[in-house]
Amino acid sequence: MAGSAGTPGTPRVLRAMNDRAALDLLLAHGPLSRTRIGKLTGLSKPTASQLLARLEAAGLVLATGTSEGRPGPNAQLYAVNPRAAHAAGLDVTPARILAAVADVTGRTVGEYELPTPGRHPAHPVVRQVTDALDGAVKAAGLARGDVHRLVIGTPGAFDPNTGRLRYASHLPGWHSPSILDELAATLPMPVEYENDVNLVAIAEQRLGAARGHEDFVLLWNEGGLGAALVLGGRLHRGWTGGAGEVGFLPVPGAPLVRQVTKANSGGYQELAGSQAIPKLARELGIQPVPAGPYAEVAAALVEQAARINEGPHLRLLETYATGLATGLASLVSVLDPELVVLSGASLTAGGEPLRVLVQAELEELAASRPRLVVGDVHEHPVLRGALESALAATRDEVFDTSR
Repeated sequence: MAGSAGTPGTPRVLRAMNDRAALDLLLAHGPLSRTRIGKLTGLSKPTASQLLARLEAAGLVLATGTSEGRPGPNAQLYAVNPRAAHAAGLDVTPARILAAVADVTGRTVGEYELPTPGRHPAHPVVRQVTDALDGAVKAAGLARGDVHRLVIGTPGAFDPNTGRLRYASHLPGWHSPSILDELAATLPMPVEYENDVNLVAIAEQRLGAARGHEDFVLLWNEGGLGAALVLGGRLHRGWTGGAGEVGFLPVPGAPLVRQVTKANSGGYQELAGSQAIPKLARELGIQPVPAGPYAEVAAALVEQAARINEGPHLRLLETYATGLATGLASLVSVLDPELVVLSGASLTAGGEPLRVLVQAELEELAASRPRLVVGDVHEHPVLRGALESALAATRDEVFDTSR
């Protein structure tokens, strides 16, 4: 570090930087030998040995075996100690809370689903959250105090200026101005709150289709139509946390909706949201249209249309693609992102046939022409994003050996 020779604490900072680099390599590559860690970090063998001894003594790494089957003497392998820390995530919808706990390596070690249908005055939100969290903690064989951090994903967003949940009138019990304080007073770990679609974007950026991309838009269509905006590698949340609430976006082809927050809907949602798919299928004469929650029905119809991909099924895909591209045209014209990720069951069910149609329509409607991809994180993407967010902060805390 040029210019810092003799600065008090510099050797400690350098050691901490090397420690973190080694821990990140172990997370990324799995068990590694001392020699391999030295080569990847540029450290000498003695320094790498000292580093591993230091991390092992701190309980951050452990010896996992030897490199059997390779030429030469077997080398001791090291890995991140999975029990060094744990983090938790919650995915909240009106019907249920899905909770999970992951160890510091990112492996899910406990899950629990708490049904929450309707309004339950005797079962308030704080009780719902703690019950869901405790269920996942118990499934992991841990205690609540073993969890270093919790991230809760909900529809809408908590306004940082007021602490109130906005844009989610369909989520009973979550709109009290004291809810965040009540949760903070009840839970023994730091708690963060994030919009559900933003968490899907985090999952895709770290594990899925947006890896390596600093500027992208994620369009989500499942229970509702929304977007997440990642600019310069960071989520853009907006002044009230409402950036990406594109379901309210006025668009051609849909009635102009006023007082959208009271109606909990808007033009783009009406044009291309999941609830529009069953109606469109009936208009095109596609039968039967199955019964059930409209998001599930929409995904089934889109999947069927993409598989058949001709006649009325092709027309359904084309009409849906035009509706999706109409709203996306406004987004990409303002943001000019490198990439658009299509996510949520009503989009991923269409796969490549739908993606191609949306890409072609968008190129007709917008001067900016980002590449469109289908999301890769299919299993509980909101929950996975919550865990990834919680793990990132937990690792920053636990892996900091400079203290």
